[in-house]
Amino acid sequence: MLNRRECLFALASLPLAGFAGPSRAQNWPDKPIRFILSQPAGSGPDAMARLVGHDLTALLGQAVIVENRPGGQNAIGAQAAARSAADGSTFYVATAAALVTNPFLFKSLSYDPRSDFTPVGMVGVVPFAISVNANAPFRSFTELVTYAKANPGKLDIANEGPRTFGGLLTRFLAAQLGLDIHPVSYSSVSAAVNDTVAGQIGVLVSDVPSVLPMVKAGRLRTLAVTTTDRVPGLDNVPTVADTLPGFDFYGWVGIVAPAGTSAPVVQAMNRALDRVLANLDLAERIRTIGPITHGAGTPAQMQAMLDKEHARWAKLTKDFDIQPE
Repeated sequence: MLNRRECLFALASLPLAGFAGPSRAQNWPDKPIRFILSQPAGSGPDAMARLVGHDLTALLGQAVIVENRPGGQNAIGAQAAARSAADGSTFYVATAAALVTNPFLFKSLSYDPRSDFTPVGMVGVVPFAISVNANAPFRSFTELVTYAKANPGKLDIANEGPRTFGGLLTRFLAAQLGLDIHPVSYSSVSAAVNDTVAGQIGVLVSDVPSVLPMVKAGRLRTLAVTTTDRVPGLDNVPTVADTLPGFDFYGWVGIVAPAGTSAPVVQAMNRALDRVLANLDLAERIRTIGPITHGAGTPAQMQAMLDKEHARWAKLTKDFDIQPE
C-alpha cells in the first residue's frame, strides 16, 4: 500500500483540471504571486521560499516572486502582507516568531497575528540546536550541563536576543536544568555564529539551518537538538529530551494569506503547496537548508496548530513572568 507521501508524489503528475475549485479559484492564479518574507535575501527562509516558489511557478503557470521585507522583529514583512489585497496574489511566508511568540513579547504590533491572516499550509518545522566551537572542551550536552552547574554565571550562551525564539529557548532551557548562565545577545544569528566559530563565545543556541554549514565544515559541534526526534543530517546528535523528557521546542515556516482571501483560493494554494512538497527531491533540498517537511497538511490543521501554540506560549510566558515591552 502506498503511504501518504508516495500518493501525493503520484498526484503531482496529474493535470490541473478542476484543481482550484469554484468561484474565484476557477481562474486562479491569473497573475504573478508574491511571497512576502520577514527575512533578508540569502537567509534560510529566503532560500527555502525560492525553492518552493520555483516549483509552484512550474505547477501553476504564474511566476512566484519572493519579496524580502526584513526588520522590526518580523513586523515590517507581516504588516506588508496583512495590508495586501486579499485577492490570492499575495501570501506571507510566516514563522513561529511572527505568528505565535511576538504577541507575548511586544505590547504593540503593527499587525494582528490572529486576525490578519488565514492559514494556508505548513512548509516545515525548524529544529533548534545547542552548538559549540569545534575546539571547545565539551564533547556532549551532559558535559556542558555539568560545567554550567559547577561554574554558575560563567557560561556564555549566544542567541539573537531575549525576545527572540532563540533567546526564549535559552531561558527555558536554563530554568528547567537549574542553570545560572550568562546569555549574550546578538543583532543577528550570523554574527553569533561567526563569534562562536571564532571561539569568542562559548555556546550558541540557534536554528539548525544557521549552523548546519559550519557543522558540516567541522568548525562547530552540535551537542543537542531541541526537538524530541533526532534531526536528519545530525543523526548522531542526541536530543535535549534525552536529558529533559518532554522538552520539544522548534520553529516552523508556513504559508498564510491576508484575511479575507476566499476559501477556494486558500484551498487551491494549499493543494498546490502540498503537491510540490510531495516531490521528494524538493523535500530533500529543503532539508539541506534546515526545515523538515511532512507536507502542507490542511488549513484547518494549521489553524489547530496555531491555536495550540498560542496556548502553550501564553502559559510559558506567564510561568516565566515574561512581560511584553
